[in-house]
Amino acid sequence: MDYISPIEAALQVKRWPKETLAAGRRHTVGLKSDGTMVAVGDNKYGQCDVSGWRDMVAVAAGNVHMATNTGNAHTIGLSSDGTVAAVGWNKHGQCDVNDWRDMVAVAAGWRRTVGLKSDGTVLAAGRNNEGQCHVTGWRDIAAVAAGDWHTAGLKSDGTVTIVGSNRYGQCDVSGWRDMVAVGAGYLHTVGLKSDGTVRAVGLNKYGQCDVSGWRGIVAVAAGSYHTIGLKSDGTVVAVGLNKHNQCDVSGWRDMVAVAAGCAHTVGLKSDGTVVAVGDNEYGQCDVSGWRGIRLPGD
Repeated sequence: MDYISPIEAALQVKRWPKETLAAGRRHTVGLKSDGTMVAVGDNKYGQCDVSGWRDMVAVAAGNVHMATNTGNAHTIGLSSDGTVAAVGWNKHGQCDVNDWRDMVAVAAGWRRTVGLKSDGTVLAAGRNNEGQCHVTGWRDIAAVAAGDWHTAGLKSDGTVTIVGSNRYGQCDVSGWRDMVAVGAGYLHTVGLKSDGTVRAVGLNKYGQCDVSGWRGIVAVAAGSYHTIGLKSDGTVVAVGLNKHNQCDVSGWRDMVAVAAGCAHTVGLKSDGTVVAVGDNEYGQCDVSGWRGIRLPGD
């Protein structure tokens, strides 16, 4: 029998992770078990107009920082046939993904969209002022994440490659090894190791990178100034700015997935219901009525 490293095994299990929850600056989107979508929150640019989507397998929501002029957002859906749907703000062409084919995962950042193809290559559309869309040379990618001005790719060998702004050291991941998941926030990057520990680099003004003590983590998410970790026992940990109570997750139980918006946090329970804490100015946390959200791996 061929030897499979722990990294390869973890990546095979999580092969092309399909996010079923997504949180943006002012909106939240969920993928239901029947392949349809639900969305709540600000719909100024139609970013919540997903009711007509069918046969979806993953979702992503753009926009992860707090400035008052950044309410504009878009939503991305990955279809079961490998095509990609987009609604919302398109000033920078971030929704111009209609011709994408053979996609297996998607991510959405500030003014851009990133897609992973089944052959391990990556596409990007949208703002590229800081080089955050320079992904054409990437190979052997197993997962992608999009922050505000940087894009991260998890390689099949457990290393991470990043392009874009590195003003706060958010791209300093050259020493990372044995990674099985990656998350990108406003100005920081988070990586989950195969042993359940977490690494973080970038802006740490609010302690959003203080994850060195975390253990038993199975998933991570990064918001503007906070970082979320899902533990193997179904509980959730959080560090960083808590101005809007976005880190008040210590009472959560039986969780199977997490997502971090700009200043709110969303969690999926094993029964398909959803909980949310944090900024709710636009109703982005009004998810208590959601049912039948698809569980990871389903």
